[in-house]
Amino acid sequence: MNYRILIVDDSPLLRATARRAVLQAGAAPNQIREACNGQEALAALREELADIVLLDLNMPVMDGFQFVEEKIKDPNLAAVRVALVTTEGNQKRLARMTAMGVEHYLRKPFEPEELRALVADLFGSQ
Repeated sequence: MNYRILIVDDSPLLRATARRAVLQAGAAPNQIREACNGQEALAALREELADIVLLDLNMPVMDGFQFVEEKIKDPNLAAVRVALVTTEGNQKRLARMTAMGVEHYLRKPFEPEELRALVADLFGSQ
């Protein structure tokens, strides 16, 4: 699997768990990057595009909503796919993300197999 993945979460533990699951799904270690908030994620994408962003919603500095809003304003980033990996359960907030083009959602806590399946599904549907 030769896809570039950006994991965005303010929890180092959850980033590490997601990294392991993505590696087990077949991603190359040098193709996985991490950011701890939306602002860092935007900077990382502007430096080097990713094929998919695994995004938490509730983060300090810049949350997932703000990240997606900024991402879709930037023509260079607009096509980057986003999948939510979050504790967020509010259906209105999740519907807002769907309206902004976010197609996939995984609720935390998750089993590593669930994240591997999500990643496999995302890359299988490209």
